[in-house]
Amino acid sequence: MNEIELSAGTVQYVDTGHGPTIVFLHGLLMDESLWDAVIADLSVDHRCIVPVLPLGAHRRALTADADLSLPGIAALITEFLGRLGLEEVVLVGNDTGGALAQLVLRDGGKRVGRVVLASCEAFDNLPPGLTGRTLALSSKLSPALFGAFVQQLRLRAVRRTPLAFGSLTRRGDAITARWIRPLLEQSEIRRETVRMLRAVFADPHVLEDAAQSLKDFDRPALVVWATDDRVMPLDHGRRLAAVLPKARFETVDDSYTLIPLDQPAELARLIREFLG
Repeated sequence: MNEIELSAGTVQYVDTGHGPTIVFLHGLLMDESLWDAVIADLSVDHRCIVPVLPLGAHRRALTADADLSLPGIAALITEFLGRLGLEEVVLVGNDTGGALAQLVLRDGGKRVGRVVLASCEAFDNLPPGLTGRTLALSSKLSPALFGAFVQQLRLRAVRRTPLAFGSLTRRGDAITARWIRPLLEQSEIRRETVRMLRAVFADPHVLEDAAQSLKDFDRPALVVWATDDRVMPLDHGRRLAAVLPKARFETVDDSYTLIPLDQPAELARLIREFLG
């Protein structure tokens, strides 16, 4: 695991492969392993980078004054791209990673040459579905009580409920069990995650505002949506593709929101085809 010092603290990241650069963004209570299977395919002829974002499954806490709102984390991503000297990257986001990608584009996206949005929050879908509403409610707890809430996720039966990861992935339970470990083991991550969740859900209109500026992104875009998605409405995928001037829209069957876990080969194929 690589590390880089940014203004808000230390960020870990994966950097593997050679060729045109793809930067992958994960969602809430997830880490870089969301993209493992997709990267195994694409890193044969692409440089694949995944920053571990401060979204609850990270292992290094940021500074006490770090801006953990969605716009703040999007700014951190932009800083990350700049510090690595990346240009014309392909920015790929799934779940909340797709929401962050939209905010990076809203703020200019000067280092982004193409974007891929895969089953993600958009427009008024914040918090998204029952899973998102559960996280929003849990953020009102103290860090100690939030830790007690997370303890329940040690049980597979609880992780598979719609309140947790059950509505997000058909097949990825082994990986979701890994994602909760930092919250179980590190008190500083629990404190930071509560602060992050409160900041993320403080402005339910932030993505509606971001959507207004997507029409100005005049570079190629791919919008990929899971047809069985229970959290991100399929119509939102079509609307995103309609807003982006140079977008194409694709669907993936037999998958919930986390397409990189449920259908990684198909997602990698669509990205490779998009990059031409």
